[in-house]
Amino acid sequence: MMTKAPRLPPLPRAGEGGLIPGTGQLLPPLAGESLAPARIDSCRFELSQRRDGGETIAPRLLAPTPALPRKRGRERFLGRGRSLIGAALLSAATLAQAYPYDGYAYTGIRRLDYVAQVYAGTVPGRKLQPGQYLGMDQVFPRWNGTDGKALPPPDADLQARLDQLLAGSGYATYSVALLDLSDVTHPLYAAHNADDKVNVGSVGKVLVVLALMQTLADLYPEDIAARERVLKTTMITADVYSQYDHHTVTFWDPVAKVRKARSIRAGDQGTLWEYLDWMLSASSNSAAGMVQKELIALKHFGSAYPPSPAEYEAFFKQSPKVLGDLYLQTMNDAVARNGFDPEQFRQGSIFTHGGKTKVDGTSSYATSEQLVRYLYRLEAGTLIDAFSSREIKRLLYMTQRRIRYASHPVLNDDAVFFKSGSFYQCTGGGGCPQYKGNKTNRLASVAIVESPDMTPLNVPRLRYLVAVTSNVLGVNSAVAHQSLALKIHRFIEEQHPVPELPPAPPDNAFPSVPVDDPDDPARKQSEQQ
Repeated sequence: MMTKAPRLPPLPRAGEGGLIPGTGQLLPPLAGESLAPARIDSCRFELSQRRDGGETIAPRLLAPTPALPRKRGRERFLGRGRSLIGAALLSAATLAQAYPYDGYAYTGIRRLDYVAQVYAGTVPGRKLQPGQYLGMDQVFPRWNGTDGKALPPPDADLQARLDQLLAGSGYATYSVALLDLSDVTHPLYAAHNADDKVNVGSVGKVLVVLALMQTLADLYPEDIAARERVLKTTMITADVYSQYDHHTVTFWDPVAKVRKARSIRAGDQGTLWEYLDWMLSASSNSAAGMVQKELIALKHFGSAYPPSPAEYEAFFKQSPKVLGDLYLQTMNDAVARNGFDPEQFRQGSIFTHGGKTKVDGTSSYATSEQLVRYLYRLEAGTLIDAFSSREIKRLLYMTQRRIRYASHPVLNDDAVFFKSGSFYQCTGGGGCPQYKGNKTNRLASVAIVESPDMTPLNVPRLRYLVAVTSNVLGVNSAVAHQSLALKIHRFIEEQHPVPELPPAPPDNAFPSVPVDDPDDPARKQSEQQ
């Protein structure tokens, strides 16, 4: 049944902002002269052919044109230009964008304008890794072999090799689920302790974005423009639900061209899309608390969202139990409707202490198997629907920093769609060092990895989904997860070796003039004799 879109504020133009729910105020302008940053041809760090037919082996920014796809082809996986990539990029900082760098005009996420300006060289800043420069048109669900709703049974050979890899590397206690999609007709699955149900910390934020997108889809099932308007024009002002969190986020003023990096404070304003970005790119608990609050409001007000300031304020004066019941109902409904088990996969509470005082909650947990099933449906475009799957994948396009599993240099050239989280507890005196809990010390990561080289079918030659959780007491396992990323990547490479190309013939293998050339002077002279 069609749902009529409400009268929403128009998309902000140059010099305009959007409505802040609960205040009736407008956010400061999203941009100066234009919402759209200049788009620039992709930066090249290896021998490659440009649109103009020329070749380059040095990084170069061309004149503004429609963005070129990042080079994916034989030159990549045959290793040309690897030494230059290493020299130019391995020393660069791992700061990254979550949403594709050219998405500012579409989303209004102002931080993306900063990333694009750094890329163009118009403002100072660190460049990113090659795998972080996919454009919007290159980030979408790529799997169409199945609907992604059910994992294949474990592949005996892949399972045996994964067990051997983990047992021989000190990772036997880890929980790992791995789905290899490199063969477009034959997905391969293997798992190790994948039913372990644990608190995965900030990885639970993937359920928050799922529930928000599901609620939007329910309100506007056939109206994608209405969903985009809600995300782009609804303005949020941080309050007690945002407090407190140490993670810093990027604040960028596209008019003054001033960037600040700090934690979110009460009174900070941003669009709903920006808060989603902060929640996933910087893993900000403050942003997550505010998104969870807006999820409750969206579920309650429906097509009347965002409500008037008086309605907004009155609704959130209700008891923590009433708000908590609505929150859990909304979260669990989204989980179940997308084929997951709420008894195995749940984000049961608000991410901030301030939010927990306002909304009752319960425990949170996930398994590696459920996490990979989430990624599988996302990659198949069946997580809610095609639009929602695409937007969630874009929001997971790396993080503000490539950390833990995603930080290994072997992934520098790869596109990585990633979320990480931790949960640690201590007993006894002496404090509790960060990520070194002696009672509980969970570390979790989920990732979709796409290699830069493409097959003749125009899909990444290597493509796999992985979920990892660990509980090694007293040790920060970030480096261990990073090392595991290398081992799994090499493991996948071994499963799909690059075909050996025949050697090129020597220059003197053929005569300079074909033997059957009728214009060959030597042949004509021979025929006359």
